[in-house]
Amino acid sequence: MRPDGRVAKVNRTLCGWLDKQPEEIVGKRFRDLLNVPGRIFYETHFAPLLRMQGFFNEVALDLKTSDGSTIATIANASERRGDKDELLFTRLTIFKATERRRYERDLVDAQSTEREARLRLEENNADLTADVAEQVANRLLEKQNADLREQFIAVLGHDLRNPLAAINAGRRMIEKSHPDAKTARITRLMGESVTRMSGLIDNLMDFARGRLGGGIGVEIRHGDRIEPTLAQVVNEIRSSHPDTEIELRFDIPQTVDVDHARVAQMFSNLLGNAIAHGSKARPIVVDAGIVDGVFHLAVSNGGEAIPPAAIERLFQPFYRGDVSPSSQGLGLGLYIASQIAEAHGGQLDVNSDEIETKFSFKLPIT
Repeated sequence: MRPDGRVAKVNRTLCGWLDKQPEEIVGKRFRDLLNVPGRIFYETHFAPLLRMQGFFNEVALDLKTSDGSTIATIANASERRGDKDELLFTRLTIFKATERRRYERDLVDAQSTEREARLRLEENNADLTADVAEQVANRLLEKQNADLREQFIAVLGHDLRNPLAAINAGRRMIEKSHPDAKTARITRLMGESVTRMSGLIDNLMDFARGRLGGGIGVEIRHGDRIEPTLAQVVNEIRSSHPDTEIELRFDIPQTVDVDHARVAQMFSNLLGNAIAHGSKARPIVVDAGIVDGVFHLAVSNGGEAIPPAAIERLFQPFYRGDVSPSSQGLGLGLYIASQIAEAHGGQLDVNSDEIETKFSFKLPIT
């Protein structure tokens, strides 16, 4: 380029790239070979830089071809000056850089995409961290509430015993001092209510021991036969439900080392559950025996099958399932029964279909 910025000489390689003849380029200003954005950038940045330092290197420029399209190039420029520092000419060397410019654009786009992805990831991480913290806080709060509920139940069950004992003592005094039929009927109803309340309190206390303490405690007795304990429970149930048919099948050739009071409690809960939910048209069947070194006690009743979803929750505390409005209870009976089985080192299972529902207690014995 001459000092006035016009092209003085051009080689055929550049003419071929631009699809122009030399005479179409010589005499024109170099900026006229650039597209509009390139002209502005050249005039505002590269021309002043060239005048200040006398050269520039690796400047990205888009040159116009004869059909109006552009080609991507990289340009180096260097001024040649005379003895008096006058500008003689400027040599401009141009390299075709289509692939390089595409790579640079792709790199810029990739960096922009990475920044956006990083920002989204940071936002997601922040949301996830907040969600995790909220879940942890909710779990801690739920545990604290559960602990408070269980402690409240334990205190409630303990404190109800004394007033209930006083009510029962007063009932007996009234019963002795007024032996007439009307008073006897009223005191009998009061006694049934006291017995029922006492059972509820016992269940609450057992639940509290199981959840707050080390589980339900047992006192194993050795060398005692278990049939009298089971028979006593059956006789008590029959006296309370005289219309219920209970069929016994005992085959226990040896003693079973258990806590008889706790096994009686578990057995009573299972029988009570069978009476409450079983079919009145079929008898309740009790099987007890020893097979292959395992003591088993099973209570079976007819009626509708227990749904699989209900079976999964059957031994959880306070779960009562679908019961009739007349059915009463806290939903602790089967939970406590399962805890008694576990305290003995045994297991309580349930199987239910359209024919029968069977609760089975199995205990390995030596």
